[in-house]
Amino acid sequence: MTRRKAAVVVIIGLTLAGALIGGLWSVLAPPAHGVIALTRSGQRVQTYLGSESDHLFVSAAMLIGLLTSMAIVAAVLVWQWRAHRGPLMATALWVGLVAATGAAAAVGAALVHWHYGAVPFDTAPVTRESRVFYYSEAPPVFFARGPWQVATTLLFPAAVAALTYALMAVATPRDDLGASPPLERTPLGATP
Repeated sequence: MTRRKAAVVVIIGLTLAGALIGGLWSVLAPPAHGVIALTRSGQRVQTYLGSESDHLFVSAAMLIGLLTSMAIVAAVLVWQWRAHRGPLMATALWVGLVAATGAAAAVGAALVHWHYGAVPFDTAPVTRESRVFYYSEAPPVFFARGPWQVATTLLFPAAVAALTYALMAVATPRDDLGASPPLERTPLGATP
């Protein structure tokens, strides 16, 4: 297999693994339970029950944790593919992990939205007779919706994998990164 094909295999494999992690996350991530109430003046208010708002942070952190674990394992597995070690495989690793994170976020968000739906603030059935409506809010995949927070979430697992791969490369005493079969080195001044 050529190095380019190996890089494509890594990118596709990581993207599929990311989609699976998104599905796993959608099952594990805790929803936030809240209440919509009608005040005496007729105004709707929304709040979370107890410390349920913490789940909004925990869910996003759980996705990052799952993806970071996958990034470290992926870097070690890609490093084990000795014949293809090098810059192209390192690039395939981080590109694949950005794609995996995007796939995990997309699949996870779609599944939890399908399961929990949107927060029914405007349509909650609160009346003067029934002033309280309880709901479960879908867990978020990102800490916030700003572009910097989303970009950080997408790049963090890739950065961890790149660092892991780089540390293994630095720890290798051979210039060919331990590729098999070993390359023969000619001494300086000698003709091959």
